[in-house]
Amino acid sequence: MRVMPRVLLVVALLLASFVYLAPTFMQPLPSWWPSFFPKETIRLGLDLQGGIHLVLQIEVEKAVENAVGGAMDDLKREMSAAQIPVTKMERQGKIIHIRLQSPDKSSALSELVKNRFPSLVFTSDPGAEAGETLLTFDDREQRRIREFAVDQSIETIRNRIDQFGVREALIQRSGTDGILVQLPGIQDPQRAKDLIGKTAVLEFKLVANPASGTKPGAGTEVLYGQERDTITGQTRQKVPYTLERKTLMTGEVIADARVRPSTQLEGPYVELMLNTRGAKLFEEITAANVGRQLAIVLDKTVYSAPVIRERIGGGRASITGNFDLREARDLAIVLRAGALPAPVTLAEERTVGPTLGRDSIHRGLLSFAVGGALVVLFMAVYYRGAGLLADGALILNVLFIIAALAAFEATLTLPGIAGLVLTLGMAVDANVLINERIREELRTGKTVRAAIEAGYARALPAILDTNITTFLSGIILFQFGSGPVKGFAITLVIGLFTSVFTAVVCTRIIYDWRLAHRRLTTISI
Repeated sequence: MRVMPRVLLVVALLLASFVYLAPTFMQPLPSWWPSFFPKETIRLGLDLQGGIHLVLQIEVEKAVENAVGGAMDDLKREMSAAQIPVTKMERQGKIIHIRLQSPDKSSALSELVKNRFPSLVFTSDPGAEAGETLLTFDDREQRRIREFAVDQSIETIRNRIDQFGVREALIQRSGTDGILVQLPGIQDPQRAKDLIGKTAVLEFKLVANPASGTKPGAGTEVLYGQERDTITGQTRQKVPYTLERKTLMTGEVIADARVRPSTQLEGPYVELMLNTRGAKLFEEITAANVGRQLAIVLDKTVYSAPVIRERIGGGRASITGNFDLREARDLAIVLRAGALPAPVTLAEERTVGPTLGRDSIHRGLLSFAVGGALVVLFMAVYYRGAGLLADGALILNVLFIIAALAAFEATLTLPGIAGLVLTLGMAVDANVLINERIREELRTGKTVRAAIEAGYARALPAILDTNITTFLSGIILFQFGSGPVKGFAITLVIGLFTSVFTAVVCTRIIYDWRLAHRRLTTISI
């Protein structure tokens, strides 16, 4: 009876292993496979199936400059409400330059900044003009903005990649202002890079109207759009647009973006769903500018500039531009995932081809097979029957490790295979300790039953001590290591659990079963 619960546990684990490994080794799955069973294969890392490795550098100082610009706009509104007139207010780098109409208002400005903008501090600049007041963020706020820029960039890139459809992607911080991105199995690296690196700053601006007195150069800027051939889809020429510099609305108000088909020649378009604030703002903008062109600008490129025919309510807008389906989909992804808080530059790029991945798999499996065969041969020769029993536990151990990788949706990498090979050697270490303790007990004249029970009981503390210290090392490697090191650590940690279980529980089942059914006077060990 003592054996039966352990037998049932092992059988349950074997069935679970079959369920999780079947999608990997049985493609396509049979028609009778239940819908609620797993269907995903074991994930392979970049080094095993090819892909791209990128290191992106975040221009964090640009994020600080953008934040200073936002603070300047807020300060300008507060100064206007407090009746503090200025003759000059502009941002130069990370510093706000202010020239007051009346120097008597300096104390009022200081009080306003102290009460409403505590993160702004007064500063100095040798290049500033006489009579100017200079403001910038304090050091603590600048550090916070830099940290936030990297964190937000990681989250934004992760959202874009998730929608792009890469499941095994690795995205993590690299250094203080870098991001490591690994995309296994990517077939179109250039498209992935374009999608990741697009800043996606969406702005709505009015096209300058000369008839209303707005002249080029006076509060305007010239941006370009691209005119495409409706038949071939090729870019024919760049079209200049003179726009008012004032941004009426930004992409922050977008709640969702989706690709919609079109029955006209310009192809699919991107429909924007605005949040509550954006819907109200868009309705006010369209109501106040009926008859004028509203330009939709993404990363300083004009995608479309439709004429506002009437007030538009309901919180919906659209972006057209003779897109093909893939371009429209990528645009919807970056708008839905949000804008990057600062520009990114490509600091490092490596491409791993699928041929190299297949070679890695072949070499990794070869090393695994050779290492496993040597361990199995040694145990069988040195410990005879007990060694064969340990070999059976070793096979179960490998099966449980691979099944656990599939169950936890972990990614198998080349270092992971190295961890698997290492686990083979460590797995039999527990059996070596048990077998040597049994041999010692037999030499003292104990019966087979007493020797087996004493061998397992006295070897267990040493087995646990060894594996706990190794487990802690694996956790540290996983926590602080990079991608390849983490792959090694995952396999190592899982292997520790399975090796202890198979060595202590599975082999003991065989001994207990034999002792329950026959009187043993000797054992092969």
